[in-house]
Amino acid sequence: MKRQNQSSVVEFILLGFSNFPELQEQLFGVFLIIYLVTLMGNAIIIFIIYLEKSLHVPMYLFLQNLSVVDVSFSAVIMPEMLVVLSTEKTLISFVSCFAQMYFILFFGGTECFLLGVMAYDRFAAICHPLSYPMIMNKSVFIKLVIFSWVSGILVATVQTTWVFSFPFCGPNEINHISCETPAVLELVCADTFLFEIYAFTGTILIIVVPFLLILLSYIRILFAILKMSSRAGRQKAFSTCASHLTSVTLFYGTASMTYLQPKSGYSPETKKLMSLAYSLLTPLLNPLIYSLRNSEMKRALMKLWRRNVDLHTI
Repeated sequence: MKRQNQSSVVEFILLGFSNFPELQEQLFGVFLIIYLVTLMGNAIIIFIIYLEKSLHVPMYLFLQNLSVVDVSFSAVIMPEMLVVLSTEKTLISFVSCFAQMYFILFFGGTECFLLGVMAYDRFAAICHPLSYPMIMNKSVFIKLVIFSWVSGILVATVQTTWVFSFPFCGPNEINHISCETPAVLELVCADTFLFEIYAFTGTILIIVVPFLLILLSYIRILFAILKMSSRAGRQKAFSTCASHLTSVTLFYGTASMTYLQPKSGYSPETKKLMSLAYSLLTPLLNPLIYSLRNSEMKRALMKLWRRNVDLHTI
């Protein structure tokens, strides 16, 4: 941030989807509904797990952390994007752009690691059920959660500080829906070669490596499922694994395509769509895929609902 005074740019303009003015109103309505559903779905998960003591086990506590990340991730991007859609051009200050990039990287990085430890948790539970209580004890769970959040903080701090240490001499139009690193980096008037090497290496470590570990975990899980004697059990487990892998692939795949090449050859509109995939769709789908399709979550929801109805009928 020290280089800000040396820069002629004190604010940026987010262009969003201004190239398609005829779609602005429709997109605003669609994204507003998605945002509200995302908040509601994740809030339900957070409070159900908080209130229902029987769900205070690693699997559901990881889900609760994931929902907190998804709510926060959406809150960082969606309100600003809705403002962009409601106006032709939206000004965002230098400091606000810095803050938005920081929290996008913070929550995005945290989600990468959380999805990885969640896959490990499922691998341990399904492939080593007898030793699972020892593998995933309270101490290990706390360490994995802290590791995920702290890793997100480190990623955001290093990358955001480095990007905004570069001079911005103009132009100041960000052809994107938010202050994401690749879009802001295009406005830098300095050599970013070293940063791009760091960004590529960091993306490999933060996105690609966890994704490969998740993939290996699910391959082991699928082999364990094939050994199950119950056909209904196998079908249910396959369905769950397929849903999880769909969500994971959507998030990691689009994030990788965005961040592996900060100055890639993708068109600006393609970059916006890829950004929407992991910043909009993933937080929307995670509650449905990971929790609300789960029988224990549904039982807990119905239990809390009946308890609430009983209190109001007394």
